[in-house]
Amino acid sequence: MEYKNRPAILTTRVVDASIYKVFEAWTNPAYLSQWWGPNGFTNSFLQYDLHPGGIWDFVMHAPDGKDYPNKCEFIAIEAPYHIAWHHLTPPPFDVDVLLEEVGDKTRVLFRMLFDTEADRDKKAVFVVPLNEENMDKLEVLLKTI
Repeated sequence: MEYKNRPAILTTRVVDASIYKVFEAWTNPAYLSQWWGPNGFTNSFLQYDLHPGGIWDFVMHAPDGKDYPNKCEFIAIEAPYHIAWHHLTPPPFDVDVLLEEVGDKTRVLFRMLFDTEADRDKKAVFVVPLNEENMDKLEVLLKTI
């Protein structure tokens, strides 16, 4: 995936779990559906084919009852270090997740890559704090697996 000169939103966090456990939380749909999305959201996974070219089709359900359909195509899966996908639902963007061992903890680098600064700026207003909520939910889940 090409990163240079692409406007990005970057969220990073060091979590208290092994890289293998973190990778499992990102790639096992039974776990991912529990923590993916902002506070109060739930998910329905319609399709989850974890391989390059595979589709992740899901609906995020907001607390107010509004549904947000999402469709993604996986680009790269390199256990336990890397997951990448194209978000196909408008506006399109790419996601790149890198996991790095930091002692017995794991650094999560979650990068959203956009085609234009305008697309990034529109999303950044609400995505930056919501991505932090997402990472908070990941940390809670990691304590249970």
